[in-house]
Amino acid sequence: MADRLIRATAADGGIRAVGVITTKLTEEARKRHELSYVATAALGRTMSAGLLFASSMKRPDSRVNIRVKGNGPLEGILVDAGLDGTVRGYVGNPAIELPPNDRGKLDVGGAVGSEGYLYVVRDVGYGYPYSSTVELISGEIGDDLSHYLATSEQTPSALVLGVFVGATGVTAAGGLLIQVLPKAARDEALVQTLESRIAQLAGFTPLLQAGKTLPQIFEQLLGDMNLEIFPESQLVRFYCGCSFERVLGALKILGEAELQDMIAKDDGAEATCHFCGQVYKASSNQLEQLILDLRAES
Repeated sequence: MADRLIRATAADGGIRAVGVITTKLTEEARKRHELSYVATAALGRTMSAGLLFASSMKRPDSRVNIRVKGNGPLEGILVDAGLDGTVRGYVGNPAIELPPNDRGKLDVGGAVGSEGYLYVVRDVGYGYPYSSTVELISGEIGDDLSHYLATSEQTPSALVLGVFVGATGVTAAGGLLIQVLPKAARDEALVQTLESRIAQLAGFTPLLQAGKTLPQIFEQLLGDMNLEIFPESQLVRFYCGCSFERVLGALKILGEAELQDMIAKDDGAEATCHFCGQVYKASSNQLEQLILDLRAES
């Protein structure tokens, strides 16, 4: 099943629903960063959430950054996702592994830590980005982002995220975001019904492992609420816009003295992109050309 995102409405437009499957892109992130089981789950959940958050933005170049900085040994998460369906991200300590929690599941909360902050930055494509910060409440990602939606955006929301990592890699990953819009938020019976159904979900990845598609999951939750699934689905993927040219540009900023030092000590330079793990190597000849460029510009 390809990684994709679909959108829907229900309750005559009073409910907005978005679902995303991120199995392949989460597996790519696992391989690129050589992630442990628990680090894969933490990053995969956050990347799914980033795509779900970005899906409501308007301009094609809109993006969302989610940064999770807790007191756990994972040492933080950073994810960048766009309305165009691209996402990238990394964790501070990709090798950390912890025993399962008391429910027998990957201890994402223990890895992230329950004390710290969640930062969300929405870049709408023009003007100043909108940023908001909330305290972590569990470190499990889904709980913390739901808390952010309730406190910072004041929108009643249910966020369900999941990643299943087996011996061969990621076999299921994705999430759901269901929001009650202002015109339906006053209908307490509707809100209670929705909350009850979401609470009864055994999780998101078990539904995928059982062969459920995103439209089928929406039907299960909202089928009797005048559900309307948009016909267009959007492919999503792990993508980083880093390049060798950008690396050379960053090296050039260091200045002639630093470049000369790299040539003398290391016979070149090496840089690794935090977001995707790509390694770039610049030879001494290429650094010497940067020095010539700097001299010409001055």
